[in-house]
Amino acid sequence: MSPELEKCPRSLLVCEKSNFLNEKSRHDIHVSKHNFNYKISVLIPECGILPANISSVLHSFSSYYLVRDLPVYQLLEETFLESLVKKGNFYALSYNTKIDEDNAIALLSSGQLILSLDKDTYEQLGLEGRPSLYNHKKAMRFVVTLDLTDKSLTPGTKRYQRVLSSLKDRLPLRYDFLFTKYNTGSDEDQTLNKLLSRYSYEEHKPAFSHHTLKNIPCPTLYPSDIQGKTLSCDPHHFLEWLGAVNLDISCENAADSFLSTYVCPEPQSSVSQALLCTVTGFISPENVFVLLQELRQYFDDPKFTPWISLTVHGFMDSPVSWGATEHGFLKGGENLYNFVCFKNQDYWLHMATGAQDGCPP
Repeated sequence: MSPELEKCPRSLLVCEKSNFLNEKSRHDIHVSKHNFNYKISVLIPECGILPANISSVLHSFSSYYLVRDLPVYQLLEETFLESLVKKGNFYALSYNTKIDEDNAIALLSSGQLILSLDKDTYEQLGLEGRPSLYNHKKAMRFVVTLDLTDKSLTPGTKRYQRVLSSLKDRLPLRYDFLFTKYNTGSDEDQTLNKLLSRYSYEEHKPAFSHHTLKNIPCPTLYPSDIQGKTLSCDPHHFLEWLGAVNLDISCENAADSFLSTYVCPEPQSSVSQALLCTVTGFISPENVFVLLQELRQYFDDPKFTPWISLTVHGFMDSPVSWGATEHGFLKGGENLYNFVCFKNQDYWLHMATGAQDGCPP
């Protein structure tokens, strides 16, 4: 085997099993902490037509905006802070910035502004931060975290003026940004529209597609066996199979003349049809949670399938993965999670990241 192939980077996969009705279930917390989502996939075995209620939820996802050449200091503007940032449900992410090469900016719904900066930019700004967790021998990247809801950053305070001066006068950083918000009121809409009117921007709706898969091999899953030690396939094999289905890769390869083959993990059964829905864009955690709630109700009426799957992918170049946990790229930049929802309201939750991330919560 090639030495390069033997040096596969480690990955992290955290598995959790619970019931949605359990008062100690943390499914809502995990969804809310994954701030920056670009793709959602829903797989419903033994289903050929998209249910109207699920379709309605998918088509109701919030719009998002691509704002061109926005100065970072605008995110600290007083009206913007009071009307949008401090009320939550607002997200901003620098667009087309690579976290292993460029400066990257993220604004979380909690009001935390994350600046992932190269060494030169960090030193020029003069803001207090810390070395990136994923530096090599010498610190070449730094992370600055500003809690815009903190009293010390209230407009008019010395610290606020110092931060504003750094971003506006000392080094006026400008980037393209993605914005999205969830169910804000008229005041918040007016504030956002006022800001957008001063810059070039495009409004987008998340792109939606679905199609029916025919006669596919499908793993047999048992709610009590998330680790795949006795009955079900193990989590790694299940997620690998889900990825193959999403990419339309055949899971029935025969071991004949191919260098490598892929087959559906055991135990398995043949499914006559399955519905695959995909949504891409800048998708808020609140939209994901509404969809998850709707998927839970799918089993209110008798269904042939015992489970359905929801997979959520984070942006590869987001400065954070879950919460304010620093996200690194290395080779893939992956950060994703998957719910397997069962008829009895049990669920499996898989949370996966690459080598340059902290352990998911």
